Amino acid sequence: MTKTVSEMTKKRRVVTPVLALCLAMGVSACGVAYHSPKVQEIASDGAKVRVVPMTPETVLVANRSTYEPQALPAIFNTTAGSTGSLRGAGSLPPTANVPERRPAALETRLPPAVVQGPYKIGVGDVIVLATPSGAQTSVEQLSGLLAAQNRRQGYTVQDDGAIAIPDVGRVKIAQMTLEEAEAEIFRSLVENQINPTFSLEIAEFNSKKVSIGGAVNAPRVAPITLTPLYLDEALAQSGGVADVDPDYTTVRLYRQGTLYQLPLRQLYAQTGLQRIQLIEGDSVFVDTEFQLDQAEAYFAEQIRLAEFKQDARVQALNELQVEVTIRRAQLAEARQNFETRLELGAVKQDYVYLTGEVRSQTRFALPFDQKATLADAIYDGAGGIPTETGNVREIYVLRGSEDPREYNAVTAYNLDASNAANLLVATRFELRPNDVIFVAEQPITRWGRVIDQITPSLIVAGVDQAAGN
Repeated sequence: MTKTVSEMTKKRRVVTPVLALCLAMGVSACGVAYHSPKVQEIASDGAKVRVVPMTPETVLVANRSTYEPQALPAIFNTTAGSTGSLRGAGSLPPTANVPERRPAALETRLPPAVVQGPYKIGVGDVIVLATPSGAQTSVEQLSGLLAAQNRRQGYTVQDDGAIAIPDVGRVKIAQMTLEEAEAEIFRSLVENQINPTFSLEIAEFNSKKVSIGGAVNAPRVAPITLTPLYLDEALAQSGGVADVDPDYTTVRLYRQGTLYQLPLRQLYAQTGLQRIQLIEGDSVFVDTEFQLDQAEAYFAEQIRLAEFKQDARVQALNELQVEVTIRRAQLAEARQNFETRLELGAVKQDYVYLTGEVRSQTRFALPFDQKATLADAIYDGAGGIPTETGNVREIYVLRGSEDPREYNAVTAYNLDASNAANLLVATRFELRPNDVIFVAEQPITRWGRVIDQITPSLIVAGVDQAAGN
């Protein structure tokens, strides 16, 4: 039987008062219809909760609690570089013995003049660093006792051009003048907060050398020092020319692939020729025969020795490169293994937990080797606080007591971020393992959720009431 319009209108009039009555009953009993988490001074289980406003002063107190972040494995602080020096070429063969022959006079071929700048420190040089051993009086300084009371420590410039200073590390000074090296060492000492009072000198000159051989009393390798080395001085340091006829003796100079020569008598007869300045890599040979066999043998030997040293260094560099590559692969594998174990949860890690009105209720892993703050967890771990549902006045960090006798004691640090300036405090509040970050909901959010929960029940109750009438 079809219902009349008047009957349907009557039922709608019955449903409307019922909905209004049920809505009023639901609103008055919203505490029963919906329970939302909140921070209370005394919890239902009897736990003691102490709410502390988060201020700069309370942040200092909270940060005093003992905590050391988890440390990354040592493999993340290790480099693949080799700590040793390149191996040398070993002992070199002695100079060749050459026969003496009576030479004839030869033409003079002089090397071009050279302009040498300040001495530059090289590999093998020994640097002495003198530092004061204690306080000196002005009387001691005037009497010359200051130098005797200085501590002197020698350092050898290694293959990479650096010296290793204790408590400072490796300082590269190769190819620097003394003034530049002093400035570099001064900067390194200041960076490491060490008293930069020192003096610098070169104790041994081993990087730049000139070889003197042939008809000299003491063939030798002469170092080039702070003062220029001239041809006549080099011959004098080698014991002078041996007992030969100066009319048939020639001084030959091999420099950068070119052979120069000068009769010995002409060298001593003209003062200007004695001041021929020698440079690094020069080879001087005093020849007493007409043919160049003896000189050629000597210079060929010097060239072979230089090539031997170069080949040995190239081989050592190749071996070092292979060693570094293997070491780098080992470090990469060890680091990858650690990251895999970390992903699988096989590595102990500290966490804090985020709940309440945050975009993502999750746990936030405290970083290795450093401490995280409340701001890090909110904006990195939780993705921020949704302002439409989260109550920025009630941001809490819940921290349990470390005293086992106060197992249920909880301190709730309350951040009121309604004033955005207070967010700066969140960047200074350090988190501790097992902290719980809780953000309460907005009052209007709680009301809306109550309505969402009771509305379906009201509709069903109204429909049932209307059907019964």
